[in-house]
Amino acid sequence: MRLGITMFATDLTVAPHELARAAEECGFASLYLPEHTHIPVSRRTPPPTGDDALPEEYARTPDPFVALAAAAAVTERIVLGTGVCLPAQRDPIVTAKAVATLDRISGGRVVLGVGYGWNAEEAEDHGVPWTRRRAVVREHMLAMRELWTRDEASFKGEFVSFEPCWSWPKPAGRVPVLLGGAPGPTLFAHVAEYGDGWMPIGGAGVREALPALREACEAAGRAMARVVPFGTLPTARKLDYYASLGIDEVVLRVPAGGRDAVLAVLDDYAATYLDR
Repeated sequence: MRLGITMFATDLTVAPHELARAAEECGFASLYLPEHTHIPVSRRTPPPTGDDALPEEYARTPDPFVALAAAAAVTERIVLGTGVCLPAQRDPIVTAKAVATLDRISGGRVVLGVGYGWNAEEAEDHGVPWTRRRAVVREHMLAMRELWTRDEASFKGEFVSFEPCWSWPKPAGRVPVLLGGAPGPTLFAHVAEYGDGWMPIGGAGVREALPALREACEAAGRAMARVVPFGTLPTARKLDYYASLGIDEVVLRVPAGGRDAVLAVLDDYAATYLDR
């Protein structure tokens, strides 16, 4: 089983490129960074953490693609991913080029973890109709895949439309897309249609959800999607449990903090869980 890491990176934590270099040196397989373009002051949408106040870190995340480009420059092997990117809030043509460029300069090491978002006010500032955000994500991702794979790409949809165009660079290979979110028919239908895997946050309830995910993939005429538990607080028992389900990668959560504190956690995780 491969083990990756994720941290809620901000301008106050260890720099993402330093974290990536240290994670690679420790032997971790992947690094995932989150995204929020901004955070409205309004708390009309309750914090997803269940706290009365939203933790400050949500307002301080760097752009994940810029941060991962810096990480690519100082690493050679570690997979570089978003956990998660919010495609509904991004222009798909611009984002497709950013992802393709990052994949090329990193030698094909990019994984795109995507989500639908939790903050209605944030989405509204981007002009995203909140109740249609899943449909917006779907079209944005389908349009991006067209730009990545066709020499003359075009797309016509409800939210995205462009005539035949040229867009290079192309990714070095297929960019895997992992969809985050709670299990359910809509999510699994989207995973089966345009995703490569499911990224359940924390990983609770995976065993119970696997039959529905498998059924959705079979209905779409495709192989079973990967399952990558994300943001997991590790124990040996938990990792053994995931391995028994056939899961081949788990992304461990590293507490946000300064360089020394974070690297100490990395060293502890590596000594305890790698090469088990």
